[in-house]
Amino acid sequence: MSELDPSLARPGPTYPVAGPWISDLERRYVADAVTDGWYEHAGRWPAAFESAFATMVGRSHAYTLPSCTAGLHLALAALGVGPGDEVVVPEATWIASSAPISYVGATPVFADIDPVTWCMSASSLASVITERTKAIIVVDLYGGLPDWTALTEIANRAGVPLIEDAAEGVGSTWQGRQAGSFGVASVFSFHGSKTVTTGEGGMILLDDPALAARVAVLRDHGRPPGDRQFRNEEVAFKYKMSPVQAALGVAQLERLDELIERKRQIFGWYEERLGEVGGLTLNAEPPGVRNTYWMVTAIIEGVDKEWLAGELRAQGVDTRPFFEPLSGLPAYSALPSAMAAAEGNHVARALSPYGINLPSALRLTEPDVEAVCKILLGILGDRVVLPQDAAYSRP
Repeated sequence: MSELDPSLARPGPTYPVAGPWISDLERRYVADAVTDGWYEHAGRWPAAFESAFATMVGRSHAYTLPSCTAGLHLALAALGVGPGDEVVVPEATWIASSAPISYVGATPVFADIDPVTWCMSASSLASVITERTKAIIVVDLYGGLPDWTALTEIANRAGVPLIEDAAEGVGSTWQGRQAGSFGVASVFSFHGSKTVTTGEGGMILLDDPALAARVAVLRDHGRPPGDRQFRNEEVAFKYKMSPVQAALGVAQLERLDELIERKRQIFGWYEERLGEVGGLTLNAEPPGVRNTYWMVTAIIEGVDKEWLAGELRAQGVDTRPFFEPLSGLPAYSALPSAMAAAEGNHVARALSPYGINLPSALRLTEPDVEAVCKILLGILGDRVVLPQDAAYSRP
C-alpha cells in the first residue's frame, strides 16, 4: 500500500470531512500529460481514462466530462426529455442530481428514500410515476446502493428509462455488479472530495450504441465525431475533460482497490467505536451490497445536525450535513411536485434533520478517527447510550 503523503497536511480543520490520496503515480502521469499531452498526443489520456473506466464498470461506451452534472444533462438531452416531461429523483441528494432536469425544461418529481439504504424507495417511485414520466434518476447515496431489482422492475413496467447517478458510488457493488452498470446510462463525479478524483470532472457511460452516438454529438457543440470542418449540425454543448485531469484519473483508477480498501477501513474504525451506540445509526451494508462508504454518515436521534456541526467545528472536526430534502429547498418551493413531496416523503424529512457526514478524508488515520469519536461522544453526552463493553468512556 502506498504511503499517505504528509504534504497533504495544510491549514484547515484538524479532521477534514473529505479529501484525496495522491501518490507518486499520479504525479508521474500528470507530469507526462503536462509535458507530452499535446499535438498528436492530445487525446491520449482522455481516451485511456475512458477505456479503463468502461472496462472497470462493464459498459461499452464512456466519455470524460467536466462534471457529473454534465453527464446527467447529456443523458436527459440524448433521451429527448424536454418541456412537459417529468423526471423522478430521490428526495435526499445534492441538487446536482436534479438541476439538469430543469436544464432541459422538464419538471423534477421527488420520490422518498428507503429508511435503511437512504437511496430511492421502490414503493415511493411506483407511487409518483405518471404518463408524463420520461426518466428516473437513481442516486447511489454516500456510496450505498438501492434495491436495483425492485427499481428496475418498476421502471420496466412503466417503460421509463433509468439513469444511475453513481457520483458517490465508485467501486460499490450490488449482487456482484459494479455501481454504474445499471440503467441506460450512468454518471460519475471526480470532484476533489470523491474517492477517485481529477479535481473536477465526470464521466458518462452507456451500452446502447445509438444513445452513445447521440451523446458524442451533444458533448462537442453538435458535431459528429471526427468532424474536422467545424460543420455543426445543431447547437449543443461543450463537455470535455483536459488531458491533465484525465491523466490524474487514470492513476487514481489504477489505485482503485487501494482507495476503496482505505475508505472501508475508515468506516470500520468508526463502526468499531460507534456501531453499538444507542440512538446512533451508521451507513448500512445490506446483504449482497458492498458499500464503499464515500462519506461515513451518522443519523443521531433527536440531535440537530446544525447544532452538532457547530460544536464539532469548534473542536477541529469538519462535517457536512445529510442532504436536505430537495423539495424543501427554496429553489423548488414554487413547484407543485415539491409541495406534494412535502406532504408524502416522510422518511427523508424524518432522517435529514439528524444526519451528519463525519470526517471521511482518505488521509485519516485510526488515531484520527478515535479522536473524532471521543469528541463526538463527549459532545453528545447522555443524548446517546454507550454499550457497557465500550472500548472507552466519554472524555
